[in-house]
Amino acid sequence: MDLAKEWLWLGLDAGIQLLTQPFYYISILLIALFYRRQVLLERKLFHVRLNGWGLQTWRTFLGGLAAGLAVSVIMAFLGVSLTLDAVICIWVTAFILMLFGVRFLCFAYSIGLLGVLQSILGWFPQLRLEGWLGSVQSTVAGLDIPALLALAAILHFAEGVLVRVQGAKFATPLFLEGKRGKMVGGYHMQSFWPLPLFLLVPAAGGGPILPWTPFFGGEAWSGGVGMVALPVLIGFGEMTQSMLPKQKAAVTTKRLVLYSAIVLALSLLAEWWAPLVIAAALAAFLLHEGLIWYSRDEERQRSPLFVHPPRGLRVLAVLPGSPAEELGILAGETILRVNGTIVHDKEQLHDALRQNSAFCKLEVQNHQGESKFMQRPIYAGEHHQLGVIIAPDPDGDLAVMLKPLSILAVLGMKLNVKRKSAGNTDRAKTEPTPDKPETIEV
Repeated sequence: MDLAKEWLWLGLDAGIQLLTQPFYYISILLIALFYRRQVLLERKLFHVRLNGWGLQTWRTFLGGLAAGLAVSVIMAFLGVSLTLDAVICIWVTAFILMLFGVRFLCFAYSIGLLGVLQSILGWFPQLRLEGWLGSVQSTVAGLDIPALLALAAILHFAEGVLVRVQGAKFATPLFLEGKRGKMVGGYHMQSFWPLPLFLLVPAAGGGPILPWTPFFGGEAWSGGVGMVALPVLIGFGEMTQSMLPKQKAAVTTKRLVLYSAIVLALSLLAEWWAPLVIAAALAAFLLHEGLIWYSRDEERQRSPLFVHPPRGLRVLAVLPGSPAEELGILAGETILRVNGTIVHDKEQLHDALRQNSAFCKLEVQNHQGESKFMQRPIYAGEHHQLGVIIAPDPDGDLAVMLKPLSILAVLGMKLNVKRKSAGNTDRAKTEPTPDKPETIEV
């Protein structure tokens, strides 16, 4: 009974720590603002809202909570030495990196950078800083970098699982400019998850004794354990023109799992041989950057999927709750006939739908190239009558320019929309170019 009470008090203390740390609330607020901005972008592009920002935030909160508890259990067997000063040091580093881009708000970058800094400081033992810099130096020198890199590896494994389960649900359809200047359809897949971690740490002052010895820390665990709350934020960002969102999510998951396995192996080796710490730290963020650049290059080399074939119209996205979703139309499929009329452009599609405004018959070619036939009544008040977003016309006047997302863009809900028509700019700082398509920077 006394042991159960000790563990209960440890859990309550860690829970209070989490509630008193602002980082967890800040991360949830940033996520809500990011999804709000995504909704504004969808309205700007398609005049509809595909997903509500509140629902998206709730999904990521629940996903992050489940992942955080699972990571906490795994780390109980690996072990990590962590203090409140170390938590603050990691988060401050993460926020500084975030100023250069939201995607840098990732512990692979902050822990990797701190690992490199710790190794460099170790090369100059005579260097002694004063004041608050001395406190920072002492905190960095005391970080358990191999264990923190192992934590980063486990977090990326959890990220891979979340991408596989939820990644496709956060995909935003876009109109993009292809390699030859023609308009193509694509998806921007980006999401973040706030994870509350409850990590066991060695406690020299006593506490419950674990029936096992974690890998990191050795004899330090013999004096008992405590529990520290560490809020973290994980996320991913991918753009695809050549795959369906679910396919891209599956590919991303495999690469994240491979990445986490490599970093975890290097962190375990670094615990065994200290000189490997800097190699493991460098690998943590260099391999992470490599995954991003490899994915971008892969997309440039592949043929776009969301372009219109010689016959029919390619579906880019289906609106949730629309007649098209009820009929079973999927993104990437091709609408061949509407009410018996072959359609080759949007005008023909709209004309065919108006032939029978109360009923709709469709012939749709699926991903395997087979035709499927479907029909459904169209009721009054149903938005956009059918509820599909069609891939852009090759010579269309609307494109989206993907740029690194900054914290200022999220906080300011900045879309940087530039319109083609002279004198009609919205939140633009540059004049529109007549011979280029309208662009929206994301």
